[in-house]
Amino acid sequence: MVKFGSHAFVWVGDWTTESGNQAIQGAAAAGADFIEIPLLKPEVFDAASHKDALADVGIDATASLVLPRGKHMPQNPSGAKEFLFAALEQVEAVGASYLCGCIAYELGHLTGEPPTDAERQTVIDTLKAVAAEAERRGITLALEACNRYETYLYNTLADARETVLAVGADNLKLHADTYHMNIEENGFYDPIVNTADVLDYIHMSESHRGLVGSGTVNWKEIWQALAAIEFDGYLVLESFAAINPDLAAATCLWRPPEEGSERIASEGIEFLRQNAREYNLGA
Repeated sequence: MVKFGSHAFVWVGDWTTESGNQAIQGAAAAGADFIEIPLLKPEVFDAASHKDALADVGIDATASLVLPRGKHMPQNPSGAKEFLFAALEQVEAVGASYLCGCIAYELGHLTGEPPTDAERQTVIDTLKAVAAEAERRGITLALEACNRYETYLYNTLADARETVLAVGADNLKLHADTYHMNIEENGFYDPIVNTADVLDYIHMSESHRGLVGSGTVNWKEIWQALAAIEFDGYLVLESFAAINPDLAAATCLWRPPEEGSERIASEGIEFLRQNAREYNLGA
């Protein structure tokens, strides 16, 4: 059955013990099944407090991240692996079982060249070790494809799928994002259908990062594709009403959405559920 969630950046720009627990309450109030936690600083993550907060409101959690500066996987695989192992420990500690996002690269790190075979192979080799550690902890991973302005490494779903298949781990999946797809793909239907074998997690994000359904993303194509593949993974509202300075710089998000957090969250979750019902996705 499809699971509906929301990214914490709908409510908070920086995840701390206090703000994180506030975001958890906001996600529950908006009707989400789970909240996506930005696990950008595993070393200061208060897993015990957040686990209690999740239990109090009765929702689950997933986690996402980007590799920090200096730990771009093709250039520093050992540093990337060390960071990801620390993140996996916190995912398990908070009672979650999913870690996704830019798990193979640093956002904003560009070389001025396309990815080389050697860079991709380094990612494949490193992710094999990370996937094995994740499996030991009962955690699923998902690799996200992002647009050309934020990374050169994986821009399309087909790009990322090749590496997911090359790693060959049952617990490594594909993470799509409709904002990035709107920039990089020829359309929405075929990329989703053509990667259905590994696609498990989708950021449902508008072209301007604001209220879903109010921009240029072709939602009809997306829902038709999800219905065609009988998608039963994670659909996550990703609208950046709040964002931290580091991520703002990496994503070039210079102004917040026009709508506030409460409207983005409540109307956004309802948008996902209503369309899922219309397309018989088991919502």
